[in-house]
Amino acid sequence: MGLYDSYLALRFRLDDADAPEHVALVITERDLLEQGAYETLEAFVGWAFEFGSDRVTISVSVLDEAVVPTLARELRELDVPHRVEVREPGDTERADAPVQVSIGLGGKREFASVVRSLAAEVDEGALDPDDIDAADIEQRLVFPDEPDFVVKTGAERLSDFMIWQSVYAELYFTDVNWRDFRKRDYLRALRDYQHRQRRFGR
Repeated sequence: MGLYDSYLALRFRLDDADAPEHVALVITERDLLEQGAYETLEAFVGWAFEFGSDRVTISVSVLDEAVVPTLARELRELDVPHRVEVREPGDTERADAPVQVSIGLGGKREFASVVRSLAAEVDEGALDPDDIDAADIEQRLVFPDEPDFVVKTGAERLSDFMIWQSVYAELYFTDVNWRDFRKRDYLRALRDYQHRQRRFGR
C-alpha cells in the first residue's frame, strides 16, 4: 500500500463515524471486458471487508443477455475471502451470501417478479390484497438486504439498480473508470460516506 493510501486508511480508522456495513458496487459488462477487471473486482471486495463492511453486493448491468452465462461463470470463480452467490435473469432464489452478484437482474425486473408473485397469491386466495405491506415485498426479493453505500464508477447513473433496496442508501459517483479504480479511490469514497449525515428518508 502506497504512502497516500496509508494516509487515507489512517484517517478513515481514526474517524469516529461508522463504516458502511453493506457496500454495493454498480458496474457494467463493458467494465468487465477491460484488462485486469476481475482482479480489480477481487481487490474491491477485499477492501470492503478490510475496512469494516460485512456484506458486498455487485450489480452488473448488461445490454446483451447472451453474455450472462459467461459473466456468471467468471464471477463465480472470484478469488475472495467469503462465499459468493451469483443470480441471473430468471433466478428467484434469495441471495444471502456475504458476497452477492446480480448479472442483468435489474431492479425493475426484480420488482415486477415480486408483483407477479403477489398477484398470483391473491388470485389463489392465499393473500388478502389489503394486507400486503413492505415486508411482503421484501420477503420475495432476490436481494433482500438494503445497502448502506452504493458506489458507481464512470458515470452518474445507476443502470436500473436495486430500486426498492437502495431507497435510503448513500450514493457515491466517481468519474474514475473501473479499469483505473484503485484502493485510494475506494478510501476516498469511504471518507465521503463518513462525512455524510444519513437521514433514512426523514
